[in-house]
Amino acid sequence: MREILGRRRRLLSKRRNDGTPEPISAALTFATEWQWPVLPGVAPDPQGRGRCGCPDPECTVPGAHPFDPGLLAATTDARMVRWWWTNRPSAPVILATGGTAPCAVSLPALAASRALALLDRRGMRLGPVVASPTRWALLVEPYSMEQLGELLYAKDFVPGSLRFHGEGGYIALPPSETGTGAVRWERAPLPGSAAPWVPDVEAVVDAVVDALTRTGVSAPEL
Repeated sequence: MREILGRRRRLLSKRRNDGTPEPISAALTFATEWQWPVLPGVAPDPQGRGRCGCPDPECTVPGAHPFDPGLLAATTDARMVRWWWTNRPSAPVILATGGTAPCAVSLPALAASRALALLDRRGMRLGPVVASPTRWALLVEPYSMEQLGELLYAKDFVPGSLRFHGEGGYIALPPSETGTGAVRWERAPLPGSAAPWVPDVEAVVDAVVDALTRTGVSAPEL
């Protein structure tokens, strides 16, 4: 895969020892090159894996959600992004989904792995896929709640394990470290300065529901 040289490469030049970009470099690429509004998430609790640094002792997405600042603070402003991650260099990178940013469809990791393998055999084109140890998220074009409602209403069956991250939602992006582990690209965006291509939500939901039904791994709701 050929890498296109340019500003994006400079933004991603700061890397960890394992070769992954530093959160500040990744956050700047998302915000300034791709115009995806981001903000820092709350960090995992250093006292215990699987726990969150927020006040909620039963947090269901430890270290993978906004807290202070809140979701409405998400921005594409480079100065704000630099200030946040200069002060909180290890903070997870949170994408505010919807609006002009991609939305996402997520499902349990095992189901997602098998579904993507089936879609690959069918030759379906997918956009970036974000993977955490428990769930994978397929990025899709922005959609409205009305559009999603009509799409789901038209289906006879939608697995309860599917989750939809639209307007007012969020997901953690690589190279975030969360309470459940590292967030990585299962399908990385193609290199270049333009925002990554993402598919239509209807095509993804149709394909994923069919794949989950055929592989028989749609039951777990994690």
